[in-house]
Amino acid sequence: MKIILQINTIVNSGSTGRIAEGIGQEAIANGWESYIAFGRNEQPSQSKLIKIGTDFDIKLHWLKTRIFDRHGFGSKTATINFIERIKELKPDIIHLHNIHGYYLNIEILFNYLAIANIPVVWTLHDCWSYTGHCSYFDFVSCDKWKVECYSCPQKKEYPTSWLLDNSKQNFYDKKKSFNSVMNLTIVPVSNWLSNLLLSSFFKNKNSNLIYNGIDLSVFSPRIDSSPIRNKFSIGNRFMLLGAASLWERRKNLDDFIELSRLINKDTVIVLVGLTDGQQRGLPSNIICISRTENLAMLADLYSAADIVLNLSDEETFGLTTVEGFACGTPGIVYNCTASPELVTSDTGIIVEKGDMHGLFNAISEIETKGKTFYSKACRDRAMKYFNKKDKYKEYIQLYESLLSPIK
Repeated sequence: MKIILQINTIVNSGSTGRIAEGIGQEAIANGWESYIAFGRNEQPSQSKLIKIGTDFDIKLHWLKTRIFDRHGFGSKTATINFIERIKELKPDIIHLHNIHGYYLNIEILFNYLAIANIPVVWTLHDCWSYTGHCSYFDFVSCDKWKVECYSCPQKKEYPTSWLLDNSKQNFYDKKKSFNSVMNLTIVPVSNWLSNLLLSSFFKNKNSNLIYNGIDLSVFSPRIDSSPIRNKFSIGNRFMLLGAASLWERRKNLDDFIELSRLINKDTVIVLVGLTDGQQRGLPSNIICISRTENLAMLADLYSAADIVLNLSDEETFGLTTVEGFACGTPGIVYNCTASPELVTSDTGIIVEKGDMHGLFNAISEIETKGKTFYSKACRDRAMKYFNKKDKYKEYIQLYESLLSPIK
């Protein structure tokens, strides 16, 4: 029986954790034995789980990041012990997801992968792998990562450093380690990200685009949205929905606040995923819902919404937009990064970043046409391009293609 070992910060939680879980389930259905190694936030899984390090290891790595700006270069003992577990397991494929998050030493891991003769697949869910510090850079219009990172303008963004700036050393250490693995296939999750790789130090690596997939049995149109609308006091108002697992600066909460000043009394904004601190002091026409792992409730909200708004400055994919489509709800996105490639004229509208007048007009256009004008095309697009069963099968096919030359 072939063995797949996936590595991700979390398991069966959040977007990346659920993707790893889904790939594991598809692998099992195809006769593989599936393992997922993770750093924290353990959730039930159909795969066999391997915990990397301890909570104390994570705290030490966090401290090293905050002081020395050496994220990804802590957790030495935890990574050495994990490599011993890999040697015992002898996986046929190692599939990396997010290897940042205070739990792995990338230098030690890649020193092993360089000599292990195991095909490695790496799905990039952000841009951290080829920068000297940040996970996203479009927000500040930085392109140092194309040649050499230094004097990082986002030193205090995740993974935050309070003191030193080691972005230059991080950049070259990453470049050396990540390019040391010859049998490495990079999987970008959008055309936008795929094109960026051509300007990065990954430009000579094999690349295979696979969009993220969603569970169309969970994210599907609801016949009656009155229960969820009543639960959150939405009533019959025109509903604009925004959702994020983490409302970072790039998610543009301020744009939603500005929009709230433009909409009429018969329209309401519903935001999912805000912290208690972010919820305080928001306008009365913004309804706040805390972060949830309840996918059925999220699908209820997507179905109840008239429009899903993704006003993020930077998305490597844009999962909320597609989840909205699956529930028959059109989307509005900013014309930047990966978001525009998800939206067509019959599934929503693309507006220029920060153009509040254009955003308001787009909302008005969709309201005039009505949600039902878009619903079928939205659902059809989700089924055609973003069905998780199809996407995870593409990963299994990729695994098989990487193994076939060495059978």
